Amino acid sequence: MNVVTTIADMRTLAESHRKKGRTIGFVPTMGFLHEGHLSLMREARKSCDIVVVSIFVNPTQFGPGEDFDRYPRDEKGDREKCEAEGIDVLFIPSAAEMYPPGDSVSVPVEGIADILEGASRPGHFRGVATVVARLFTIVGPHKAFFGQKDFQQTVVIERMATGLNMDVKIVVLPTVREQDGLAMSSRNSYLRADERRAAASLYRALSEGEGLIRSGVGAASKLKRAMRAVLEKEAGIEIDYLEIVDPESLVSLREIEHRAVLLVAARIGRTRLIDNVLIL
Repeated sequence: MNVVTTIADMRTLAESHRKKGRTIGFVPTMGFLHEGHLSLMREARKSCDIVVVSIFVNPTQFGPGEDFDRYPRDEKGDREKCEAEGIDVLFIPSAAEMYPPGDSVSVPVEGIADILEGASRPGHFRGVATVVARLFTIVGPHKAFFGQKDFQQTVVIERMATGLNMDVKIVVLPTVREQDGLAMSSRNSYLRADERRAAASLYRALSEGEGLIRSGVGAASKLKRAMRAVLEKEAGIEIDYLEIVDPESLVSLREIEHRAVLLVAARIGRTRLIDNVLIL
């Protein structure tokens, strides 16, 4: 496994693979890797000749008072996991490498980045789009792999890539869950034992909504009440938002007729978690 820390070296290595006609699959991460990340790497391996993984805790997507400083990090463990998965290139740039002194370029994605997570975390998706755009231009992947857990993020990135005419296919894979349904997330490590038990209610609430839709209930107001009732049974859960939206526009739906996404964001103690279920 090649471990690369500079943009120049990453570009040189990626270009050498492209010149040999190899397809590059890319999995951008913020590290503290778990089975969700590893599933993306395995899928990339199936369809690409070279798999590149990046580890970079991106400071521009964290707002004031958020958890940038305490975000979990484990570079040694991450390297070992990437080695075990047969990753070809591990790209670990520094903040100074990605954002050199005097840098003032950002990539806003208007509208769709300002609702839901964007409303709760102003500037978050500007930071996400900026770092992903930079990583795409550095790595030059043919395919980039993301998890559905961060559903709105995948929509923002697809809009960004399309709007900037980037020649990369965005591949979104299903959320990987724990046995009790909790979506795998690096932030789960923050949870105390009682909070961890309560956190499973996010998926139970989403499953309640999904079940009602499958049974023929279409009114979003009724679905939201049912999902909220599941969450309110658990002490210590503070709901940020609970929404049912169109999967492409993320516009709130009043009636579910075809496709929809059920979205939830909630705080459990000091930890903020998100989850979703896609209805096709």
